[in-house]
Amino acid sequence: MNDAHSAFPQPAHATGPALSEHGHMDMSEHVKTWKRFTRLIRWGIAANVVLLVFLAIFRTHG
Repeated sequence: MNDAHSAFPQPAHATGPALSEHGHMDMSEHVKTWKRFTRLIRWGIAANVVLLVFLAIFRTHG
């Protein structure tokens, strides 16, 4: 009987270090990504607040 996983090719990173292996994470890249993420969240929240204020000011009653 054949192994069920043998038909699937291994990803390129499969031969490198494990993703969860201690000491192999590029922290500068991680911090840069986190800062970009938090900046995006802040701009999203600000845009939603502006939209809600705009809708509250210019609401119409049909």
